[in-house]
Amino acid sequence: MPKYLFLYLLFFCLNSTASASDYPQRIVSLGPINTENVFLLGAGDKLVANTHYCVRPEAAKTKEKIGSVMQFSIEKIIGMHPDLVLATGLTRPQQVKQLQAAGIKVIHVTQPRSFEEICTQFLFLGELLGLEERAQKIIAEAKEQVAAVQKQVTDLPKRKVFLQVGTQPLFASVSSSFTNDFIVLAGGLNIAAKLERGTTNYEQVITENPDVIIIAIMGSESGIASAEQQKWLNIPVINATRHKQIFIIDPDIACSPSPATFASTLALVASLIHPKLRAQAQP
Repeated sequence: MPKYLFLYLLFFCLNSTASASDYPQRIVSLGPINTENVFLLGAGDKLVANTHYCVRPEAAKTKEKIGSVMQFSIEKIIGMHPDLVLATGLTRPQQVKQLQAAGIKVIHVTQPRSFEEICTQFLFLGELLGLEERAQKIIAEAKEQVAAVQKQVTDLPKRKVFLQVGTQPLFASVSSSFTNDFIVLAGGLNIAAKLERGTTNYEQVITENPDVIIIAIMGSESGIASAEQQKWLNIPVINATRHKQIFIIDPDIACSPSPATFASTLALVASLIHPKLRAQAQP
């Protein structure tokens, strides 16, 4: 049983009769996924601080900043007197120990490996904040949207997809990541699914000859993604290049989704993989 699921069940049992005042009132988020989910649950007013990378929704930008995802001020967090800190898979154990030593409750929210895990973690957070009913409603709506996309692509031919999530070294979406679900649920074939860690190179991608290349890497605003797109466009032997099927999508929504943004991003990815869906969407 995953650690976070065990914590969820334990918390549920211990707090089945808890009142609103028993739930966290001052929250610090150490990562974008956590921040977005807190706001999605309608608890943004309880979020007292987050990181510089927490930019969604727009209101997240106005919160006090404690540093980056990996480098943040322990002293500043302690000085805010939070009753809950939402850590991530990138939060170092020593940082967690320092916060716990100060009497602060820390919950580790690890990087989800699938859409199902995204939903499970969201439900866990909803229960943790006393907002389980709202969480269940949001998850149900997201699953309905995902099912609708799957229905759209059922009879469409599967196309080979390379989803690039990093550069220097070249980094791909793999089967152990939730980003793989973007491809699979959208009716595509992930050419990097068999890779263990995601590190690859241009020669391997050329050999696999993807029909579609989707670029979702941090730093898009500084032109890094556009530079990568141009590199692929300079390799004419790839089907994706020959048919101009190389796309850039917002890494903020592709790499740290809530159940809601996963569903909307999946619809976008499906339209990029299948030209027929793009044609249907055009007025």
